[in-house]
Amino acid sequence: MSQADPVVRDRPHPLWTLGLLRNELTTTLRRWRTLALLAVLAGVPVLIGVAVRIETSDGSSVGGGPEGGGPAFIAQITNNGLFLVFTALAATLPFFLPMAVGVIAGDAVAGEANAGTLRYLLVAPAGRTRLLLTKYATTLAFCVLATLVVAVSALLTGALLFPLGDMVTISGTRITFGEGLWRALLIALTVAASLIGIAALGLFISTLTNSGIAAMATTVGLLITVQILDQIPQLHAIQPYLFSHHWLSFADLMRDPVYWDDLVKNLELQALYAAVFGSAAWARFTAKDITA
Repeated sequence: MSQADPVVRDRPHPLWTLGLLRNELTTTLRRWRTLALLAVLAGVPVLIGVAVRIETSDGSSVGGGPEGGGPAFIAQITNNGLFLVFTALAATLPFFLPMAVGVIAGDAVAGEANAGTLRYLLVAPAGRTRLLLTKYATTLAFCVLATLVVAVSALLTGALLFPLGDMVTISGTRITFGEGLWRALLIALTVAASLIGIAALGLFISTLTNSGIAAMATTVGLLITVQILDQIPQLHAIQPYLFSHHWLSFADLMRDPVYWDDLVKNLELQALYAAVFGSAAWARFTAKDITA
């Protein structure tokens, strides 16, 4: 199917486009791979909560932050179970969440090509641009869903194992439990937004190959490489431009007042990655010769 194919010039009814998006979401969420990824993500807060509960059951304390060797919020979990939400997001964001997103994004186009269904999708009145946007929208929806799965699992586990109530921010001020819940939601949405860069990168890689496994492996491999580069002191000049550099800035939402500088830098960087690699994915996909 060439780029000049009439199918690409068709303008489908908006309801058809919504139907395509709904079908993509349903297909993605029904896959066993997706369900397994969500199950693993849901299990991480449970493991953290149980580990903290066991460690503190004999009266010992749990260290957090640079001195304690754990996430910054972990020392507060025993005082307020809501801190398990922040700890779980801090624990899953460096690898588990972006890995899951990389798997979904990497398989978005390459998986269809490998299964031989990509040509049939393009036969329908969608066009390549709409199909690519639908794939990206599905990946972004998974970013939100995966993050909320971690947050909700952590909240339920924290409520079962630890007390809930008013909480103390990083700045030392006390806020109500309701405001704490609101900040937890904002943090979850910020974490989801932090994944749009890796989602666009994975989608671009997915347009370069017809092998879903190769695309997923390459995306996850780049994720690991970037994480390593971000830890090498000699590379401090390029680190602010790595998509993962400001990921943990969501902790600033627990300050009073909120410290916005790093949060804005993170969102701007993610938007830049989304624009660059999203455009590259579009350029590649619209010019690609679809043979599978």
